[in-house]
Amino acid sequence: MHYIKNFINIKNHIYKLNPFVNLIVVTKNQSIDKLKMLIENKQIHFGENRVQEAIQKWKIIKNHSADLKLHLIGKLQTNKAKEAFNFFDYIHSLDSEKLAQIFHKLESNSTKRMKYFIQVNIGNEMQKSGVAVDNVDVFIKYCIFDLKLNVIGLMCIPPAFGDADHYFKTLLQIASRNNLKELSIGMSNDYEIAIKYGATYVRIGSAIFN
Repeated sequence: MHYIKNFINIKNHIYKLNPFVNLIVVTKNQSIDKLKMLIENKQIHFGENRVQEAIQKWKIIKNHSADLKLHLIGKLQTNKAKEAFNFFDYIHSLDSEKLAQIFHKLESNSTKRMKYFIQVNIGNEMQKSGVAVDNVDVFIKYCIFDLKLNVIGLMCIPPAFGDADHYFKTLLQIASRNNLKELSIGMSNDYEIAIKYGATYVRIGSAIFN
């Protein structure tokens, strides 16, 4: 069970860097037995990339573990928005007006208030999802003030070979000027840098399971 040792080491390291940072364990493609072992070791936050896979794996476990928090961290297609809204506790990939409008409609017919992160395409990369940096301030205001969505923060994935410090710093500046307190930044290879720039949630999978 090397992954449990890795998990404990990483969680302790994060706590030493900043005790207020939340570790999201990314469990895509992982077995239900591994999920249960992590829960037994007091892990609460889990991240999944795909809606259907998450529902299949977590439905029974979630019903018996009221404290669990499930985060959708992958690209969300509009035709999966309703299922995601009903099942997850956090959405980290709000990235379009169409998706925002769907969530607004879903919330108008529900007592649930989802926690949203707006995904920013911080490196303006053609192949990546997210709101363009030049448009993000307007989009944040649209979601919060026009649609009344509970946007708690921003998420980004910096370019693989770029300067992570620069991109995380830029995201922090965008969040600060929009009075957003939460940052979903940092993965297995750069979470220490992300914590330096105000990460409140880090999303770690491969460093635990590989």
